[in-house]
Amino acid sequence: MRKAVIRELPPMDYAATEALNTICTNLVFAGRDLKKIIFTSCIQSEGKSFMTIRIAQNMARRGRSVCLVDADMRRSFLVKRYGMEVEGQLTGLAHYLAGQCDLDDAVYETNLYGACVIPAGRDVSNPMALIDSPYFSAMLDELADAFDVVIVDAPPVGMVIDAAVMAKDCDGCVFVVEYNRTRRRDLASARRQMEQSGCKVLGSIINKVSFDTISAKKYYHKGYYKQYTHGYERYERKPEKDEK
Repeated sequence: MRKAVIRELPPMDYAATEALNTICTNLVFAGRDLKKIIFTSCIQSEGKSFMTIRIAQNMARRGRSVCLVDADMRRSFLVKRYGMEVEGQLTGLAHYLAGQCDLDDAVYETNLYGACVIPAGRDVSNPMALIDSPYFSAMLDELADAFDVVIVDAPPVGMVIDAAVMAKDCDGCVFVVEYNRTRRRDLASARRQMEQSGCKVLGSIINKVSFDTISAKKYYHKGYYKQYTHGYERYERKPEKDEK
């Protein structure tokens, strides 16, 4: 298996890391039959691709074999935004579905602690002919047999139909929603569209939330932060003035 290195993945702070741990724990307890999970959004630039990479990394760190499929062949960010470099000539999902390479040639082992990835391969202006074919469904089934979890990073369902077509071959769907940007009615419409494909909607991830808007922010006070990061068996925080 060829190697791929993702060099420009932005770091995460403590609160974001804990939130990601919660998301991955919920996915683990969603059921053993949920192996092929598709991630989509309503509109572009809601942070979907960043979230799928981090979830793949987190799941792999838990000892699960994970394959991330970059299925946004219209506007992939994996290579351009996150600086992915591969051994040899890049081949990916578009090449495989077009019959230009074998599946083994499209799967790369990454530097993200055991997670593998299938890059989009190349930009395709109209990928529907490639997606809506028996090859895509067969590919996901083959990956589900080889990996514990298959994560599909799909285009925004509120903008193109690609995600809804892919969803019929997946076990569950998760929406990535940017806080205070996506309208509720648009999210409801996107959910109905995914449900019509027969794919179970598992829930939504509220992304790009300002730390000051988190209601439990006092839980992440630096006193408690110190307890988690430095491993103290017990740490008592003195009450603040507004808590007396």
